[in-house]
Amino acid sequence: MTSSALALIAVAVFAWGAFSARLERADLTAPIAFVGLGVLLAALSDVDADAGAAGVAVLTEVTLAWVLFSDAARVGVRELRSDAGVYGRLLGLALPLTVVVGAAVAWALPGIGSPWIALLIGAALAPTDAALGAVVITHPAVPVRIRRILNVESGLNDGFVTPIVMVALAGAASAPGHADANAFAAVLQLVAGAVIGAVIGASGGWIVRVASRRGWTDESYAGPAVLALALVAYAGALVGQGNGFVAAFAGGIAFGHVAGRGRPRAVSYVEQTAGLASLLVWLLFGAIAVPLLYGRIDTMTVLYAVLSLTLMRMVPVALSLAGAGFGARAVLFVGWFGPRGLASVVFALLAVEHLGGRAAPAVAVIVVTVLLSVVAHGLTADPWATRFGARVAPRGEPAP
Repeated sequence: MTSSALALIAVAVFAWGAFSARLERADLTAPIAFVGLGVLLAALSDVDADAGAAGVAVLTEVTLAWVLFSDAARVGVRELRSDAGVYGRLLGLALPLTVVVGAAVAWALPGIGSPWIALLIGAALAPTDAALGAVVITHPAVPVRIRRILNVESGLNDGFVTPIVMVALAGAASAPGHADANAFAAVLQLVAGAVIGAVIGASGGWIVRVASRRGWTDESYAGPAVLALALVAYAGALVGQGNGFVAAFAGGIAFGHVAGRGRPRAVSYVEQTAGLASLLVWLLFGAIAVPLLYGRIDTMTVLYAVLSLTLMRMVPVALSLAGAGFGARAVLFVGWFGPRGLASVVFALLAVEHLGGRAAPAVAVIVVTVLLSVVAHGLTADPWATRFGARVAPRGEPAP
């Protein structure tokens, strides 16, 4: 990275921090701005995609772990229990339907060929992104219950589809039968990640609570301590052969439940750090991933991306929430605001790592869909959230 590029990035981060509220009122979100800046940097200078991919992979995984931990830490266990049925519907019915439909349609795309590659695409584009949907999740006009549902769903679905992605990668890279052997191991990773993350999060929360109560904690270091705890949960799960993303989310829930009064300030520090890292991820996405699309975009790929963000997400959500007491507007709102982002980028990078050049068609579809999501969900987040809140909240639909 040249000094001029570094200066431009630093100026952009400063400018966004200083004027973010004003820019967001103009429907310009951070992902839109920084993906655009990344594309501009790629056009103005030579970017080594092979060298950059490794850095993007590490930064994206760490950022996603921080986002999942901080989002989960603000979700109360009591609130999770109150809407357990809704989460079961979204994760147990809508998510699998989205994966299956996405894989079936992807198999028809030119250049895909293998059902395992199609399954990879369907699974990689099923999970939603809490970071990209942050405007909606934090928007005061949106009913609290809807915000909580979107937050928890986006936090958990990454971990639920990770085993499917790993099975698809194993099937694409291995001889017949080998993927079936890995399916059981993938499920064990999911369980191990949840257990390891919960133990680490609860232990860290207890230590923070006791240390704060006895005056052993310097407040200036409390935030970095929790930031490190999120990485301990993520990395600890990987060491224990578990799912790191599930561990980060489970660790956040456990930490938030146990930590007590010291939780909000420390979690805010993690959120701000994750916010900064997210800006860099989107910039690198624009600089490295978007240029790879040159010459690879066709009508079928764009059509798939549109369907992935609309019917493939919204119809399963509507079916899963039928009879759950939600009005039509609330169902459509939840269905539409399923942006694709960090998790999908991570899965695309895993595909490149495991499959090399064979992953190119799948990566192209994933990148186009994420790019379209950045623009479409970014432009609609604030106005649609405001309109939804104005029409639904006064009627108390749905009740918090």
